[in-house]
Amino acid sequence: MKILVTGTAGFIGFYLAKRLLEDDHEVVGLDNINAYYDVRLKYGRLRETGIEESAVEYGKEVRSGKYPGYRFVKLDLTDGERLDALLGRERFDAVVNLAAQAGVRYSLENPRAYVDSNIVGFLNVLEGCRHHGVGHLVYASSSSVYGLNANVPFKEDSSIAHPVSLYAATKKGNELMAHVYSHLFGIPTTGLRFFTVYGPWGRPDMSPHLFTGAILEGRPIKVFNHGDMLRDFTYIDDIIEGVVRVIHHVPEPDGTWRAEEPNPASSCAPYRVYNIGNSSPVRLMDFIEALERACGREAVKEYLPMQPGDVYQTNADVTRLERDMGYKPGMPLEEGVRRFVEWYKGYYK
Repeated sequence: MKILVTGTAGFIGFYLAKRLLEDDHEVVGLDNINAYYDVRLKYGRLRETGIEESAVEYGKEVRSGKYPGYRFVKLDLTDGERLDALLGRERFDAVVNLAAQAGVRYSLENPRAYVDSNIVGFLNVLEGCRHHGVGHLVYASSSSVYGLNANVPFKEDSSIAHPVSLYAATKKGNELMAHVYSHLFGIPTTGLRFFTVYGPWGRPDMSPHLFTGAILEGRPIKVFNHGDMLRDFTYIDDIIEGVVRVIHHVPEPDGTWRAEEPNPASSCAPYRVYNIGNSSPVRLMDFIEALERACGREAVKEYLPMQPGDVYQTNADVTRLERDMGYKPGMPLEEGVRRFVEWYKGYYK
């Protein structure tokens, strides 16, 4: 297949591009390489896929020196004209949209960045798929869409009516926009609600990175809600396996769907939504203890109240993923944390 993956300088996009290339697919990667976090890490990921920083220019196609089937273009999804031209020229079999302005707390300070990237950018992706015959659009949603919903584990047909951050609201918006395009234009779309993804090359604004750096350097870590939180930490390899299976599982209209009892996870249109999570939520203090064991030293803890936009717990029900894809994530936390800390020590010396 020829597949467009957006966000390939990002954490999940980087891993997905590598996996698809190793499976002998042809991949075009996009990323705007913004400065939300350290661009050196983003260029480091690109270098792992054979894309050298010195060759990267906005709008210019760069061929990988490592994978013959890989090309990369620095491009912003809000640049609708260039994106449309690329989709028209390449005629992709599938598009995987992982590019987004990420982060819950950052959305409190920079709301327009989320509307630009996650709403306007996603609309440009949808329009490109509509006009250029893309066979399947897979896109990243988030566990944050569940918001104030306390009915756990979270199921895809649960309410997502009460998000608590603009980031979550934009991800909910992506699901609604995708359904419109599936319904009106017959574009097969699949949304993936990721649950707290971690692993080597992970985002430095997330707790595994922040905590590990602080523990190794003897700095205090910020423990929000006094440690009373649960997270469904999901290892990156488990996420990628799920995404790859979804790419090949093109949705069709659900013949059992009824407008009288509308299931939000499917539709009479070719539309689906899936959770991808470890389905074994971990107490934040247990996660910190796993990091302490892997680092070989105890953390200095600074206990703080819950932050605006955070939720108390995330917990994925992956019954639908297991039923439709024959797959259930399962990396043990201790092993995943060990691999992450080992990478962190090597990368940051």
